[in-house]
Amino acid sequence: MVIMGCGRVGSSLAQSLERLAHSVAVIDHNADAFRRLGEDFKGRTVVGVGFDRETLEAADIGNADAFAAVSSGDNSNIIAARVARETFGVSRVVARIYDAKRAEVYERLGIPTIATVPWTANRLLKGVLGEATAEEWRDPSGAVAMTQVTPHEGWVGRRLTEFESVTGARVGLITRFGIGELPTPSTLIQSGDVLHMLTTDEHAELLSTSATNPPEGASA
Repeated sequence: MVIMGCGRVGSSLAQSLERLAHSVAVIDHNADAFRRLGEDFKGRTVVGVGFDRETLEAADIGNADAFAAVSSGDNSNIIAARVARETFGVSRVVARIYDAKRAEVYERLGIPTIATVPWTANRLLKGVLGEATAEEWRDPSGAVAMTQVTPHEGWVGRRLTEFESVTGARVGLITRFGIGELPTPSTLIQSGDVLHMLTTDEHAELLSTSATNPPEGASA
């Protein structure tokens, strides 16, 4: 595994992989950054630019089964990821991208990306919205999230399609009595149901509000 960027994310990833007995090489243009790895780090450290061919070869990219570009620069990350994949044939590559809109473009080029800001913001959002909603997954562009929803008891007996209409979100699956099942247009919400809903940031607040309150006209 080769990691470009030894900031907080890169160093944490390197340490985690090493604890799992993976061979790790870390690239950074600043030698002082390697201090974050700690004295116990046994992997390889390479000072240089992460998309430079000689630097990558010094990190033994030819034998790497994966490459992660997690520096602070979007352009550097995406260039390095493409070089790793297209020049050295690394099958698994991922690039950290701060701009979610650009991340979507890179996804179309076949480079998996992590849109850092949307993910971080929505993890924080999970904490402040309470237990009725909890983000489970987010697509690499940061645009669509799967959110776990425990609807208010006032929704029991109502159609899922009504809940979807009110929230602007879509139910991907239901966990009912611990078993996952796909909903149908006639599915009714039952007590204890956990809904796994696909939504966007635009509808996240509405989804949380709807989940924590009974539908209009129902008794609280």
